[in-house]
Amino acid sequence: MNYLGELFSLAGRVALVTGGSSGIGRSMALALGRAGAHVVVVARRPDALGETVAELRTHGVEAAAISADLGDRAEVVRAAEDAAAVFGEPDILVTAAAVNHRPPIEEISADDWDATLALNLTAPFLLGQRFGPGMAARGWGRIIHVASQQAVRAYLNSGAYGVSKGGVTALTRSQAEAWSARGVCCNAVAPGVVRTPLTAPVFADEAKAEAMAARTMVGRNGEPEDYAGVAVFLASDAAAYVTGQTLFVDGGFSVH
Repeated sequence: MNYLGELFSLAGRVALVTGGSSGIGRSMALALGRAGAHVVVVARRPDALGETVAELRTHGVEAAAISADLGDRAEVVRAAEDAAAVFGEPDILVTAAAVNHRPPIEEISADDWDATLALNLTAPFLLGQRFGPGMAARGWGRIIHVASQQAVRAYLNSGAYGVSKGGVTALTRSQAEAWSARGVCCNAVAPGVVRTPLTAPVFADEAKAEAMAARTMVGRNGEPEDYAGVAVFLASDAAAYVTGQTLFVDGGFSVH
């Protein structure tokens, strides 16, 4: 157990998780907290944020919540400062907040495009700009972005969402190039089809959900809990030589 602690313990670390009120973000926030980190979750809905914080605290985790609309640049700046004021500057940044509107591309409006890019890509960039240099100055940091299969393949009307997630994987590489030599590992996680509030339209169509499950190698779609372990790994000292990567956690979907 001491060896596992040396590899994976996050004791003494501070994690900021956007989108931490539901789905993959919530699962990652809970995992980071249970691995020892203090956790600040950021999302729009105060009630859902409160539920996440309450669950973290049942596990003895020091946790707090910041309500913000990360699709608004001013709100990103404000949320970042408020989050850093709780437990200090974060050592771990996870960006899981996203919008997933995917009409046929000819139906995407300029406003839809702007809103998707603002939350899915610009907010991770701005948060990286705010916290990455500080992590580098301290000599240790972890940035973990939640990307998507749509970053590399088009299906189910990828549209603006796919473009934004392709940008997230490129941002990951750019941040890794900038800060890895100073101890900041930057990686992305690409989920498969996961049962979350963002994918409710897919799971509302039973035939469509079954077709997606059939594309995997394990024979099922993902659940938020499937992303707990990878978050702890990428945030830990065990991943000190892993950077600039997009790790597909998808039951084999991407290679089948």
